[in-house]
Order: sequence, then C-alpha cells, then structure tokens
Amino acid sequence: MTPNNIANMAKLLGFDVIALTDHNSSLNCEATMKVGRNIGLLVIPGMELTTSEDIHAVCLFPSLEKALAWNDYVDSNRIKIRNKAEIYGRQAIMNENDEEIGEVEHLLLPSSNISIMNAHKLVDEFGGVCYPAHIDRDSLSILSVLGEIDESCGFTAAELADSGRKDELIKHHPILNGMNIITNSDAHYLENMRDPENYFEIDELSIENVINYLKMAQA
Repeated sequence: MTPNNIANMAKLLGFDVIALTDHNSSLNCEATMKVGRNIGLLVIPGMELTTSEDIHAVCLFPSLEKALAWNDYVDSNRIKIRNKAEIYGRQAIMNENDEEIGEVEHLLLPSSNISIMNAHKLVDEFGGVCYPAHIDRDSLSILSVLGEIDESCGFTAAELADSGRKDELIKHHPILNGMNIITNSDAHYLENMRDPENYFEIDELSIENVINYLKMAQA
C-alpha cells in the first residue's frame, strides 16, 4: 500500500476520487496527493480516527495543511506506546516516489483521547467533516459500541461497509434518515479495493465540494 500503488490501482479501477485515511495518521497524505495530481486522480487527505471509546470515525479535510494540523492535534491526544515493528509492522512515511522518508515511532493502533461525542465538532474546527465509519460492523463501530448514534454528535453522514443493510439500519436507527449514507471499501490491501460502483453527484469535482456535500444534512 505505497502511494503509487494506491493511486495507480484506483486510477486503473476507474475511480474519480479516493480518500487516504490511515489509522490515527495523515502523514502519508502528501505523497499520495502528489501522485494523484500526476495521474489525474483526486485524493482527499484524511484519517481514520480511533476515538476514546474505541470507535472508528472517518475524518476528511479540505487541504493537506488542515489534515496535517489535525494529525498534530491527534498526536498530542493519543497514548504513546513505542511501536514494536516485529509484532505490528513498520509504520513508514513515504514520498511520492515510494521512497521511505521517515517512520512513526509510536504505535498508531491504540485509541486517542478524543470522544466520538466531540469528534464532529473538533474536525469541523479544522475545516473538515467527520462521520462514523462502517457502522454496520460488529466491532469498532458506533453502533456496536454505543448501540445508537446520539443526535448531539452532530453527524451529517455515516459510512456502511455493506450497502445492502441500509434499509434495515434506517428502520432501527431513524436518525440515519437525515444523513448522507455512503459506502466505502475501507481497503487495507490493494486487493480490498472495490470496483467504483458507489457514487454521488456534485456539480464540480473538488475536495471542497465533496466535503461540503458530506456536511449537508439530508432533508
């Protein structure tokens, strides 16, 4: 999953836009965005935040600068455990030529000190959008941990791993009726990247327009 492999596989599959959302880190966004620009693929900088409740939330930002500022904020609000590469794997930072330029010293897997209740508000202060990830999964999702999506969280979007469960989940959680429900691959390996079958329509393709769409609650 190097910047070139990710971006070129997405382009080969026919994607218009992808988001890079590493666990608790945005440090590889710059390289992947550069590759994307070179091949005509829009890459949104982001992060998959692990909240204090052990819930995953997708955070997307309008610019690399905002994403890196958020990265610094999360880094100052997470448990610092030195990574054991022989157990968890190396946490490389790469450039647009797939060359390693650094390594994250502390393990990225543990939860942060940021609550799911505050995540949307905090990300919004950085100009981004935040929504609960893979809400239909049995672990690391807001529904598996809390059993519900509290209105006070402020979410305008939610992510499904399986779009086939949308009607079922809306029936049991009516709050989803007012949200943009999207389906992402959550690909951790190249072979997990799906065909580009999920889409939404916006007037002009840009990072800002995608984020604004996801921030807009449904009537």
